[in-house]
Amino acid sequence: MSGTAPSGLRPAAFLLLMVLVALNLRPALSSLAPLLTRLQSDLQLSPAAVGALTTVPVLCLGLFAPLAPRLAHRLGIERALSCALLLLGAALLLRAQHLLPALFGGTVLAGAAIGIGGTLLPVLVKREMPERADLLTGVYTMALCLGGALGAGLSVPLANWLGGWVPAIAFWAAPAVLALVAWRLLIPHPWPQRAPGSRRVKHPGLGRNALAWQVTLLMGSQSSMAYIVFGWLPVLLQKRGINEAEAGLLVGFSVLMQLGSALAAPWLARLGRDQRPALLGLLFLSGAGLVLALLGPAQWRWSAMVLLGLGQGGTFSLALTLLVLRSATPDIAGQLSGMAQGLGYCIAALGPFAVGLLLDWQVGLDGITALLVTILCAAALFAVLAGRRLQLHVDAHSGDIVTCPQPGNR
Repeated sequence: MSGTAPSGLRPAAFLLLMVLVALNLRPALSSLAPLLTRLQSDLQLSPAAVGALTTVPVLCLGLFAPLAPRLAHRLGIERALSCALLLLGAALLLRAQHLLPALFGGTVLAGAAIGIGGTLLPVLVKREMPERADLLTGVYTMALCLGGALGAGLSVPLANWLGGWVPAIAFWAAPAVLALVAWRLLIPHPWPQRAPGSRRVKHPGLGRNALAWQVTLLMGSQSSMAYIVFGWLPVLLQKRGINEAEAGLLVGFSVLMQLGSALAAPWLARLGRDQRPALLGLLFLSGAGLVLALLGPAQWRWSAMVLLGLGQGGTFSLALTLLVLRSATPDIAGQLSGMAQGLGYCIAALGPFAVGLLLDWQVGLDGITALLVTILCAAALFAVLAGRRLQLHVDAHSGDIVTCPQPGNR
């Protein structure tokens, strides 16, 4: 992304601010699912409306992610991220009402804010610490996972303590405002410096590049699984006879298990010549955890959450890491991030939508599990392609994006 420059912050300070922001990019998505039964009863929601609540925010992640490079070009990347946090806080307050339009409107705006913020943070990591971008992406992903775990695990207790689902949802606006204040006060917000008549750097050929598409499809397929877990796993567990509170705790525990693998995955990926073995191993753990959770003996449900969490946290961390490993420059990282998260999340939205349809058609857990395993197999195929030791560069003669062997020892 053009018009950006290093913040001048010490690495530790930047890291803490990045973690604080990242903590807010998942509770809006994970906090609703454990309360869907209450919302459906309170607002008389149809099965289609419940399905839309799980699908719309993921779709908005994809639709609004491509706006992030444009906002960063006009406002500066720091100011664009501040705007995303402001929008997120307002959206969380808007949807915390007993009004269906407000619920859906706030959900759409929350998805938009997260789509923009989630696209900008990997670019900041690539800009601030390019030599350790893959390892810092693990820290960033760990913060995302922790935020998701808190949203899933605390939703039902908050609803019980605060007297209903409305204040429980509104609660998550508070940490978003805290992150906004800290980001706005502690990190410089320079306006982008551009020569008169300059335009945003946009290298042609990314949409025609096979490697870019392989990274995008990996992001989409693995994200589809993540948002199925966020949106539907508590409901699926309740169909097994698990009560509402325990189902929320199980999902929160699963997301909590993602912390370790999200942090360790980039180091694990450095052990081999490329990321394929690590990606395939982590996808296998995800599949084993899902099958055990939905079809295995009930007494193994907590063990299933461990496997699922370790697999999904590491897979998501590596998918985000590929955005920086496969990019030779921050400009390319920004455009690849916009493509992979924009198109990828649009693809990912099909997963929660499909599960909602299957539930509406009274398909059992065995049929739903078959769909999830199919998605995981597709993710494994794209992991084999995207995990190769390649990198996107700008061709010196044509200016197009081209694929070259990745330099260095990784």
